Amino acid sequence: MARGPQLSPLVLTDAETAQLTAWSRRPKTARALAERARIILTSATGVSNSEVARVMQLKRETVIKWRSRFLAQRLDGLLDAPRPGAPRTITDGDVERVIRKTLEERPPTDEATHWSTRGMARAAHVTQSAVVRIWHAYGLQPHREETFKLSTDPLFIDKVRDVVGLYLQPPERALVLCVDEKTQVQALDRTAPLLPLSLGAPARRSHDYVRHGTTSLFAALDVATGRVIADCHQRHRAREFRTFLNTIDRTVPADLDVHLVLDNYRTHKAPTVKRWLAQHPRYHLHFTPTSSSWLNQVETWFSLLTRRQLRRGVHRSVAELEAALLAYAARANDAAKPFRWTRTADDILQSVKRFCLHTSNSRH
Repeated sequence: MARGPQLSPLVLTDAETAQLTAWSRRPKTARALAERARIILTSATGVSNSEVARVMQLKRETVIKWRSRFLAQRLDGLLDAPRPGAPRTITDGDVERVIRKTLEERPPTDEATHWSTRGMARAAHVTQSAVVRIWHAYGLQPHREETFKLSTDPLFIDKVRDVVGLYLQPPERALVLCVDEKTQVQALDRTAPLLPLSLGAPARRSHDYVRHGTTSLFAALDVATGRVIADCHQRHRAREFRTFLNTIDRTVPADLDVHLVLDNYRTHKAPTVKRWLAQHPRYHLHFTPTSSSWLNQVETWFSLLTRRQLRRGVHRSVAELEAALLAYAARANDAAKPFRWTRTADDILQSVKRFCLHTSNSRH
C-alpha cells in the first residue's frame, strides 16, 4: 500500500500547455520562469515530485512549491510575487517585449540601422530609462558591433591540427618559430608636443601628424622561450624574406631542426624562397589556414609592440623608428616569457563549429 500524501492530479488545458511550452522553449524568456514552466510540464506527465526533482536536478521542496502555487493560481502562480515597496512600473510583459524587439526586430530602415534607447522606448511604449535598465540587466548592447572572418581554406582542419600540434607537443631536437612581417610601419611625428597625463585628464596628442616614411619589421618568435629574432627592411618582397631567413639561420644552432609557422603570403612561397629551403633541408614550413592569422603566435607579440611602442611613439625618421623597434625587441628578449597556448585543436574546431551553427541559425 502506498505511503505518504497522495499527489493532487495536475491536469493542463490546451491553452495552459501552449503557454507553458512557449515559456520553456523561448530563449528570451527569463530563466526562472522557463524553469518553473518545465517543472509543471514534467509534473503533468504523472511522475512524482521526487522524480521531477531528480530529472531537473532541483530540490524536491522547489518542485513542491511551484506545483502547489500552480494548482492554487494556475499560470499566474508561476510569476514572481509582488515585492515590498513601491509598486512596479515595468511589468514582466514590458521586459519581455523590449528584449524580444531588441533581439528579433530592427527599427524601420529609414530611421536607423540599429536600436537606440529612444527608438526602442517609442516602439515598446516604455520610458527611455526603462530601456536603459532592461538592456543593462540583460547585457544587451545594440550600439556595438564586431567583425568576424571564417576561413574558406579546404585544408583548414589539417592545418589547425598541424600548427596546434607544434605548440602543444613540439618535436624533440627542434625549434618552433612563428614568423611574420609587420609591414608599412610608419615613422610618425606629431605636429604639436604631446600633452602629458595630469590629474583628471588623460595624455593628449594632436590629431594630425607628419609622416617620415615606412619600414617593415620581420620577426620570428621562439614559442618555447618567447624570445624574438627581429630585423627591419625597407620593403617586404621575397628577396627581403630570404635575407631574414639567412638571419634566422645564423642565429639558430646548426644541430637543430627548424619548424617555421607562416601565413599564406605569396613571398613565403616564391621560387627564391623554395630554392633557399631546398639548400637548407633542416627547415620545415607549416602554413596557417587562410584568414587565420590568430593561429600565429607572433601576431600576439606584434599586438604588444603596437600598444607599448608604436601607438603613442614619436619617430622623426625611419632610422629612428627602426632603432626603436629593434631596441624594444632586445628589451623584450631580456625578460622574455613564452605565450601559454592552452586550447587543443579539438577545442578550436568545436568553437568554430558552434559559431558556424549560430551564424547559420541567425535568420539573417
